[in-house]
Amino acid sequence: MERVVDLLDPSLNRLHNLSLDEARARVLSGDPDAVRTIDGSFAILARNGKTVRMARSLDRPMRYFLAKRHEGPALIVADRMDAIRAQLEREGLADQFHPSYTRMVPAHYVVEIQLLGCPDPDPVYTRYFTPERNSQPADLDVIGARYIGALADEIAKWVSSVPANEPIGVAFSGGIDSGAVFLTTYHVLRKLGISPSRLKAFTLDFGDGPDGRQAREFLERLNLGLFLETIPASLDDIDPAETVRTIEDYKPLDVECAAMGLALCRGIRKRYPDWKLLLDGDGGDENLKDYPIEENSELTIRSVVHNLMLYHEGWGVGRIKHSLTYSGGLSRGYVRTYAPARQMGFDAFSPFTRPSVINVS
Repeated sequence: MERVVDLLDPSLNRLHNLSLDEARARVLSGDPDAVRTIDGSFAILARNGKTVRMARSLDRPMRYFLAKRHEGPALIVADRMDAIRAQLEREGLADQFHPSYTRMVPAHYVVEIQLLGCPDPDPVYTRYFTPERNSQPADLDVIGARYIGALADEIAKWVSSVPANEPIGVAFSGGIDSGAVFLTTYHVLRKLGISPSRLKAFTLDFGDGPDGRQAREFLERLNLGLFLETIPASLDDIDPAETVRTIEDYKPLDVECAAMGLALCRGIRKRYPDWKLLLDGDGGDENLKDYPIEENSELTIRSVVHNLMLYHEGWGVGRIKHSLTYSGGLSRGYVRTYAPARQMGFDAFSPFTRPSVINVS
């Protein structure tokens, strides 16, 4: 009598090498090698009787909640806590809800749950993606070429999978990550014989701020200034409470990023009511471990070097510091990009989150 409610939107899965049914069968198998072959962006639940297995890519938040019923347990899966709460209310189980009782599927793992009732057994985690250490030659030019080459391959697959008549925006600050995404997308479009006129670099403008100047200088030095479009915004319009509600999280850096993301997406939506596609550079800092270590008293060079996916996954599944509610690293933090874009009606994508790109980094 166990019940599973899957509230995930299947249309958000963007798979490049197989159908959704085939991907779901690979997740159901529990075979990490089979799941690793799923190419694209996905959040997938598969069930066989009392066994439920779930897996997601780094860019797709996936949460679940196990409720109690007289008939048996009810597993509710969604991309948001408020969607889970609303479902519990519809089923008359709202008094069981608490945000800390929700769980997040960590990226790069198959999570297995047995719907056996009380007491609930712990989930079983099986890693399906492990980058190989020291796989590149000690030559920065070669590493750089392979890194941007992998980025170009992922952008090409994404461009080929989206509608050919849709314009493409890049959330652009003029920094190295958004700059790499914009230039590589421009290169890929030309290589594929697609007019770059589909492309725009959207930069948030609070009135002659540093991002606007940096973005303009970046593109003008490359004679690509015609692609820049500034989106005006006011600091008075930034609402931290709205941002926290949107991302359902409270970490200051993620709240700050999401606040800017909301402002940019809202400004684009106001100017272009039908715009859908939006690229960004989220994950670039994590790939290059580009965070000031001195700002976190817990970190040492040793802890960063020896924790392979520290910035992508936090301290890791099964560790004392691993939160079941929020996961860790970019696995947790990507909601800062995903949720504002979804709220404003955009289909967003960062090629830096793809395993082939992370492998090189």
